[in-house]
Amino acid sequence: MATDTRAERPVRRDWIGRLPKVELHLHLEGAIPDAALWQLICKYGGDARVPSMDSLRGYFTYRDFPEFIDKWLWKQGFLREAADYELIGASVAAELLRQRIVYAEAFYTPADAALAGLSTQEVSLALRRGLASVAGVEVALIADLCRDYGPVMGARTLAEVAEVAAEAGVIGIGLGGSEQRFPPEPYAAVYSRARDLGLRTTAHAGEVAGPESVWGAIRGLRVDRVDHGTRAVEDPALLAYLAERRLPVTSCPGSNVATGAVASLEEHPIRRLLDAGVLVSVNTDDPAMFGLSLAGEFEALQSRLGLVDADVRTLMLNAVDSCWLPEPRKAALRERILGDPAWSG
Repeated sequence: MATDTRAERPVRRDWIGRLPKVELHLHLEGAIPDAALWQLICKYGGDARVPSMDSLRGYFTYRDFPEFIDKWLWKQGFLREAADYELIGASVAAELLRQRIVYAEAFYTPADAALAGLSTQEVSLALRRGLASVAGVEVALIADLCRDYGPVMGARTLAEVAEVAAEAGVIGIGLGGSEQRFPPEPYAAVYSRARDLGLRTTAHAGEVAGPESVWGAIRGLRVDRVDHGTRAVEDPALLAYLAERRLPVTSCPGSNVATGAVASLEEHPIRRLLDAGVLVSVNTDDPAMFGLSLAGEFEALQSRLGLVDADVRTLMLNAVDSCWLPEPRKAALRERILGDPAWSG
């Protein structure tokens, strides 16, 4: 791991807040600010389980990952019109701007929208309208095929995404959902087709299933990136493979603790991934549902896992190296971050 020889405070809260940031593992529907979600709940008649906006935070607690999925689906029930997706696009973009997140690659789940009778095309374009309404932050979209719906639905969603990908700014596909129930390999043909269409690929793996899930995403789907990858540390050969191939891993420590995938932040393997030379970055996953912010994640890693400033810088630049921007734009993003007055501390 990179070290810093300077004497420094355990937590650099103000510095971290001022730094320009990049996030690569962010679900738009899980990042809806409380005020926007409350607006949607009220629009559709309210819900006795959350009698006020203040009660949302208490509702979003989880015994385990299946309960998180249940509450995710509950929340999705308030996204019923294209205008709702435009609203959340604008609301999330404004929140990213407030946090000094200058570039993000964010998931959305068209198959969930289909349950409300919305097409993939209209949802994709509505999100783009909302995101584009906020200047100062760039958000590329990743269509989450969601393994719970099966590869046939995944193939259909991919075909629909392809019709509007350029206009909507969709640059890749992902595979979220109930990893513990649905392995990645059945999606191999869908992922091959996505590559043929010029889309990048990633998959949630090693979050609540073991190293075999990560291997399945690598060997079966030939992913460009691994989301979570938490349990990769259980397999030394896998850890070495990730490091040697510089295959990016988008780690989400606070999310993993919130869903019970990891017992505590102190037990989270992100430091082991970093020590092993894995191209790992820090992300929030579903920040509104977990009460997280990207700056807060870095602060927690400093205060509870002992990361120093140099580690924070490494993780932030790892996110740049892991993103899917074309190389000239990636280099420009790196220079923007390195040249920011906050970078030197």
